[in-house]
Amino acid sequence: MFPPDTTEDARDRAATTAVLPIGSHEQHGPHLPLATDTIVAWEVARAVAAAHPVRLLPPVAISCSHEHAAWAGTVSVSARTLHAVVTDVADSLRRSGVPKLVLVNAHGGNYVLSNVVQEAEGMALFPNSKDWAEARARAGVVTSSHSDMHAGELETSILLHTHPELVRPGWESADHLAEDRRHLLSLGLAPYTDSGVVGRPSLASARKGEVVLAALVEAFGAHLAVL
Repeated sequence: MFPPDTTEDARDRAATTAVLPIGSHEQHGPHLPLATDTIVAWEVARAVAAAHPVRLLPPVAISCSHEHAAWAGTVSVSARTLHAVVTDVADSLRRSGVPKLVLVNAHGGNYVLSNVVQEAEGMALFPNSKDWAEARARAGVVTSSHSDMHAGELETSILLHTHPELVRPGWESADHLAEDRRHLLSLGLAPYTDSGVVGRPSLASARKGEVVLAALVEAFGAHLAVL
């Protein structure tokens, strides 16, 4: 999950916009890897870079996963640290002649990224909620975004499409819904699920994952035009 470019490639394929995949290292139930969000962010960013004139950066693989701290393997950094990393990357790019940056975020707990983009110039956050909603609808994802919060139909579909070897057996019977999660920020996810799953992975398919990625690549063009 790293761009293969050399410094010569970067010079010859000069771009004014870079894309920074941002994932996480957190539990995704018994059937998906800890790196699921990073894999999703990377695959979205890589597909975007193949279709649009942008520079692909390596992913940020650890972010704000504090709501998953009850499960083994989860690692987090503070919102302050994530804010600093992203703004430092943007400053470095700007000094090297790349003034615009798109954050390709695949972890819902990275709330601070919205504030980073609000405070910055020449920065965007992708995909936004509408981008995800349209991609889900096009792919025929049945479970709502609220119900399908974690390791559910959407994420399992994307991994079945991009890295089926990483999806462990048991996803077909791992469904768990927790519609009322009003104290999530205060208590974390553990009071709402024993397995770590909130969603319906049993409805996932590789085809849905393929269509979701294609829809997101198409949606990216509007963000690039805004920048």
